[in-house]
Amino acid sequence: MSQLDAIKTSVKSELRNFEKHFRNSVKSDISLLNIIMKYILRTKGKQIRPLFVLLTAKLNGSIKESSYTAASLIELLHAASLIHDDIVDESYERRGFFSINALWKSKIAVLIGDYLLSKGLLLSIENNEFDLLRIVSDAVREMSEGELLQIQKSRKLNITEAEYFEIIRKKTATLIAACCACGAHSAGAAKDTVTNMWEFGQMLGIAFQIKDDLLDYKSKGITGKPSANDIKEKKLTLPLIYSLSKGNTSSGKKILRMINNKNTQSIDNIISFVKDNGGIEYAESKMTEFKNNALDLLYGYTSSSALDSIKELSDFVIHRTK
Repeated sequence: MSQLDAIKTSVKSELRNFEKHFRNSVKSDISLLNIIMKYILRTKGKQIRPLFVLLTAKLNGSIKESSYTAASLIELLHAASLIHDDIVDESYERRGFFSINALWKSKIAVLIGDYLLSKGLLLSIENNEFDLLRIVSDAVREMSEGELLQIQKSRKLNITEAEYFEIIRKKTATLIAACCACGAHSAGAAKDTVTNMWEFGQMLGIAFQIKDDLLDYKSKGITGKPSANDIKEKKLTLPLIYSLSKGNTSSGKKILRMINNKNTQSIDNIISFVKDNGGIEYAESKMTEFKNNALDLLYGYTSSSALDSIKELSDFVIHRTK
């Protein structure tokens, strides 16, 4: 049993109920839609976001029908954002499977993303879950702003560490924050508790994104080389930003020229520059710091299986290998 599977055992039956709830939420009378929805369900990821919703609901009371609505809403909007990301990035693979745009082309993929967004809105309205809709809508707005800010900064390759944290807070951390806030709200938690859960999710979401950025430097695949996708896409992440601030100025300018020219033959030089200037170690220390700050916000909760699972899930976030 994997670490994540072990974490899921505390809400195993609830996750099965969520999956039924989610399947029902994407049904359609259009046969093509149902075919694509079945493919999406078959190629689903780790379900970390619904897991956060259910665990925070259990931590703050109990898992109710509102919790399943919240988890389905989050998953619908997350799935839509991934489909749209693949279209924008012209990516033809997702989680080891063909992406929707690879199989059904971009026009259909855009419409599928729109369909999932609309189903999320309708699910909230039909269940009178307007507070959940507000929480998630705020997160989606921030995600869009974060992506646009990253694109803006990538054009000039002039991103600072503070700007990096603002980007990842918006584009990644806010959705995990929304998971935790929605979970607490669905359990009937007080407003200050919901806010506390939002802060917890935001801190952990930042740690989650730093880990993603670090995985870009990890050796993988048959070649044993890092994927370096962020470098190839001219995205400056924390390991590189820190190294540029600490390394030799002339060397830093040379590295930026390599990135700007998309010189893939220089990937090894760029990665060596990051490692030689302590970029990996610094990013790891910041990741651990944010994770610990998140766990500090759980102080005061009495011991329970939900609390133990959330702590284990927090550790999984920074120790996962993919």
